Amino acid sequence: MNKLKLSGLLLFLAGSIALMGIITAEALYPSGSGYTTFHSEISDLGATKPPNSLIYQPSASIFNVTMLLSGLMTLMATFYQHKYFKKLLFSIPLGLFSLGLVGIGIFSGDKVPYHGIFSLLTFISGGVSAIASFKIVSAPFKFIGIVFGAISLITWCAVVFAPNIVVPFIGLGGTERWLVYPIVLWITGLGGYLMNITTTKKLGDQHL
Repeated sequence: MNKLKLSGLLLFLAGSIALMGIITAEALYPSGSGYTTFHSEISDLGATKPPNSLIYQPSASIFNVTMLLSGLMTLMATFYQHKYFKKLLFSIPLGLFSLGLVGIGIFSGDKVPYHGIFSLLTFISGGVSAIASFKIVSAPFKFIGIVFGAISLITWCAVVFAPNIVVPFIGLGGTERWLVYPIVLWITGLGGYLMNITTTKKLGDQHL
């Protein structure tokens, strides 16, 4: 397996593991805890914010390990794809995104301010990465990256600058999921895209 296909495999696994890890952690979270996808942030699966932080096992371990693994896989994929494309405009935000995931996995929600810092890094760099992927992929997937990245960043801006408009409609938890899931879906799709590239072709043949 060449390095580019390995990069695609790592990204596909990172996105899949992140999604299934969140689903599994939510399924195992205690039903009487008050956790809902409307009110609760995804990171509450690892630990709720202080004071009086709540940590429920095995959900916390599943979530934290999932984020750590996804981040490390994405970081490795960033290195391998950069050796092929050499596009810093894409590689830098993707690398920052992977570091953000690693930080979230290490510093759960009760670890302030570190968790918030890494979450912010993940949110912003994830959206930027999706948009910047137009530098390495061709249509129609490049348009998917632009749209999904824009959805994520617009949602983040709405939470920061106009929370009274969005949050009451789908809740804090729903809003965060509109921020996170487009990036998870995009990075999974990007993995599939990279695994399908024939490296014997020139970059121009891929319209990159």
